[in-house]
Amino acid sequence: MTGHRHAAWPPAPIRTERLVLRASEARDRAAFVDLFASPEVGVYAGGSRPRDELERTAPEVPGQRPGFFVAELDRAMIGMITLDPRDAGRPGHVRPGGGETELGYMFLPRAWGRGYAAEACTAALDWLAGVRPGEPVVLCTQSANDRAMRLAARLGFTEVERFEEFGAEQWFGVRELPASTGV
Repeated sequence: MTGHRHAAWPPAPIRTERLVLRASEARDRAAFVDLFASPEVGVYAGGSRPRDELERTAPEVPGQRPGFFVAELDRAMIGMITLDPRDAGRPGHVRPGGGETELGYMFLPRAWGRGYAAEACTAALDWLAGVRPGEPVVLCTQSANDRAMRLAARLGFTEVERFEEFGAEQWFGVRELPASTGV
């Protein structure tokens, strides 16, 4: 992964007060299908996908790649966190050539409203600060997504710009990660 080329992947599982962030496993497949088939999740993520299509096409181990964390509660996947290079062809950048690390996340509706996304995103950002000290991280969400806007503020993202993409106004923000002291 471009943003984490010096980091071993997957890292050891990251434990928070309530969650474990880890690499994807075959046992997560059903939760991935639930996540991407959920109409509630799809509202601000381009819509849900048909469950039968997902059952047919999802790989045995979905999300098996650098920068992809499963958020696990009580040994079950409740969501996912991604740290990926932002596509240079999309609007919204803080570097001239693009490629900034972009934070993404999706959680199953049953996990909403309990602070799990904030806890998991904070842990992933802390991990990134250790492997890429000072790396700016960007986040893009529909400005109509109140929950995501509140989480962006809670995580310390500040607005850079707004633009139209995917038929909706997008909010684009950046978070400067602190330089690591021990890496």
